[in-house]
Amino acid sequence: MMTIDTNAFLIIFTASLIAISCGLLGVFMMLRKMSMTGDAISHAVLPGIVIGFFISGTQRGIEVIIGAGLLGILATLIIDWLRKKAKVQLDASIGITFTLLFAIGIILINMLAYKVDLDQECVLYGEIAYLPIDLWITKSGFSMGPRITWLAILNLLLVITFIWLLFKELKLTSFDESFGIVLGIPAGAINLALMSMVSYTTVSSFEAVGAILVVALLVVPPATAFLWTKQIKSLIKLTIGIGIGISVIGYYLAFWLDSSIAGMMVSVAGFVFLTSAVLKSKKSKFKFGTQSKEEAFSS
Repeated sequence: MMTIDTNAFLIIFTASLIAISCGLLGVFMMLRKMSMTGDAISHAVLPGIVIGFFISGTQRGIEVIIGAGLLGILATLIIDWLRKKAKVQLDASIGITFTLLFAIGIILINMLAYKVDLDQECVLYGEIAYLPIDLWITKSGFSMGPRITWLAILNLLLVITFIWLLFKELKLTSFDESFGIVLGIPAGAINLALMSMVSYTTVSSFEAVGAILVVALLVVPPATAFLWTKQIKSLIKLTIGIGIGISVIGYYLAFWLDSSIAGMMVSVAGFVFLTSAVLKSKKSKFKFGTQSKEEAFSS
């Protein structure tokens, strides 16, 4: 019984760390109206993952992270070029970029399939239920605990440090990029840095939860929080709370229904957003109706 409780804690704890990392970055992506760029990056990094895997022979190698990071930056540059230079709509730019790079990744997998043990499921789908048995063993044979949990901790520390160091620049360029440029902030460099962090977070979370949940955690918690508040600090706090709630509820529902943990977390995230949207809509209608009656009475 103790083992089950420990495993549950590790899974929920790790999922919460990933949700917080994705949510923190997702807030600034949403404010820039680039939420789906995270989806594009999560698919566009596939060629980098394949090449890095081919070079290192393992999906745990630093080459995989470097390759994915470079492809994430390349995807950002292509999207930005199509939007600003070629005058292509942002949604079309994202669609063109991620489908092109993702298709190249699939081709590379098929070409190198006989040389490396890598397929689409290895890259796109993660199973966090296996986390407790994927241990980090030192050379002396000592177990440090789940390897992915340590990766999630490192990733969260990097994300927090990144946002802490560049909070003012991220806030200004997210709300008004032109004003930030006038103040001398290198908006282009800040944007590339943000996309690089999104790329790293996406890749480091693939093994645990898969691309689908990563995209959901990048988009849904910030979007849900934005329904309730527009203040940046409150937005960040609420996003973190929603991400943790999704992890806890998603795990226990998956355990109860004997289903995919990652899939259930995505479902819970969608349900929370839809519920918030309905409640916010009714609240707005109520305020509007009350205001109209008061105006009618005063007139």
